[in-house]
Amino acid sequence: MPRTDSGRVFDDITQCIGNTPLVRMRRIAEGCAATVAGKLENLNPLWSVKDRIARAMIDAAERDGKITKNTVIVEPTSGNTGIGLAYVCAARGYRLMVAMPESMSIERRRLLKALGAEIVLTPAAEGMPGAVRKAEELAARNPNYFMPQQFKNPANPEIHRRTTAEEIWRDTGGRVDLVVSGVGTGGTITGIGEALKPRKPTLRMVAVEPAASPVISQRLAGKPLQPGKHAIQGIGAGFIPEVLNLAVIDEVIQVCDEDAMETARQLARLEGFMCGISCGAAVWAALQLARRKENAGKLIVVILPDLGERYLSTKLFSE
Repeated sequence: MPRTDSGRVFDDITQCIGNTPLVRMRRIAEGCAATVAGKLENLNPLWSVKDRIARAMIDAAERDGKITKNTVIVEPTSGNTGIGLAYVCAARGYRLMVAMPESMSIERRRLLKALGAEIVLTPAAEGMPGAVRKAEELAARNPNYFMPQQFKNPANPEIHRRTTAEEIWRDTGGRVDLVVSGVGTGGTITGIGEALKPRKPTLRMVAVEPAASPVISQRLAGKPLQPGKHAIQGIGAGFIPEVLNLAVIDEVIQVCDEDAMETARQLARLEGFMCGISCGAAVWAALQLARRKENAGKLIVVILPDLGERYLSTKLFSE
C-alpha cells in the first residue's frame, strides 16, 4: 500500500500514500534531554494520517465484496477521515456522504464539498457521538449504503501495523524509544504499538488526549467516563473506540486547548511545520517527555496528523 519508490508514474492518487518523513525538531526542542522527531503525516496526498485508513477501509470493503460502484459510502468524521474517504471515493467513482459535527472548521467542510462529498452537519453539543449516531441512522435507511466505521473497522489499526509502524522502524533503524500519538479512533497508536512493542519490549507508547475530556485516563483508572467539550479537533472523541487497544498504552498525557494551540503556532514559527491543533497537542506532550531526565539520549517519535491550513479560520491562527 505505501509509496515505496520514486521515478515512476502512479496509476491513481491513492497509490501515493505513506512513506512520510521523520524530521528532527531543533528550535522548539532546544535544551531537551531527548531527541524529538515528527512524522509528517500532513505530507500524505490529502494532508493527513487518515489518508492511510481511508484507502485501507475502501480496499477491504472492495476485497470483501461489501461495496459496488452503486454503493453509497456513509461515514461519521471530524473531518480528516471524511476528506481521506472523499478523495479515495472520487478516484474510484463512489458516492460519499459524511456526518460531521458543525463545530469542525469551515476549511474541512469546503474540502469535502470540493471533493464531491455530501455533508450532513450534526449539533456541536453532541460531539462525535452525535455524528456517529447520525451516520448509523443514514446507513440503516438503505441497504445500498455502507459505513466503513473507522472507530470499529479492523482495517484501521491494521494499516498502521503494516505501514506506519514499519516506516518508523525502518527510518530510525529500530532506535525509536517512545512513540507519542494523539487518540481519535485509536487506530494509529494501536497499530504502531502492536507491531513494534513485541519487537522492542522497552518501547513506550504514549497516548495524548484533551485535558477537558480525559476518557482514556478515566477508563484506565476504572472511573466512569465523563467526556467534556474541547477544541482539539481530531482527537478526544468522548468515548473509547472499539479499535483502540488500551493494553499498548504505557502512559497518557492530557493537554489543554491553549497549550495545544500555542505549540502548533510555535511549530509554524520555529520549525516551519504548518500543523493542526492535534499536532500541537502531541508535540506539547512529546516535549514534556523530552525534558525528563530518564529520557536523556532517547529518541521520541511524535505523530503529526494533519495540515495547519485546515485551521486558518479557527482560533488557532485567526487570533
